[in-house]
Amino acid sequence: MVEVHLRAVRVDLQSNTPVLLLQETEGEGRTLPIFIGTPEAAAIAYALQGVAMPRPMTHDLIHDLLSALDVSVERIVITELRSSTYFAELQLRRGGTRSVVSSRPSDAVAVAVRTGSPIYVSDDLMDAEGILLAVEPADDEEDEESPDELVGQFRQFLDSIKPEDFGG
Repeated sequence: MVEVHLRAVRVDLQSNTPVLLLQETEGEGRTLPIFIGTPEAAAIAYALQGVAMPRPMTHDLIHDLLSALDVSVERIVITELRSSTYFAELQLRRGGTRSVVSSRPSDAVAVAVRTGSPIYVSDDLMDAEGILLAVEPADDEEDEESPDELVGQFRQFLDSIKPEDFGG
């Protein structure tokens, strides 16, 4: 398994779709891009920014349930790509008992951000789908978007969509 960090949540300009960029922490610096839904992207951005909602969002509820049941998230793993769909799992521990729960990658990352859990990608998946992104000649602080900017991008995206954009 390859340990990765959440490099960014961005909006792809061509498709106007949010994308997670998961970059390996060691090695070549390959990045796994995963397109996700707008609600999940907003949930991740809110958690990164530390936005407290008046009532818990779904991923906050999951975090609270796990805490109440004394279950820790050991790690999340993006396991495979099958028929253009990514799969992930939450690897959980309660005392000496370990269990694995299947998840969408976006939900798994949203939980990992809230629990501070490490994120991994299977070796085969990173080898097959990982890409090297061109690094712009800016220092790291300028390359990272602030959580306010991320939330602003998602709000702008939400303001620009129309119901017919979701038609089949």
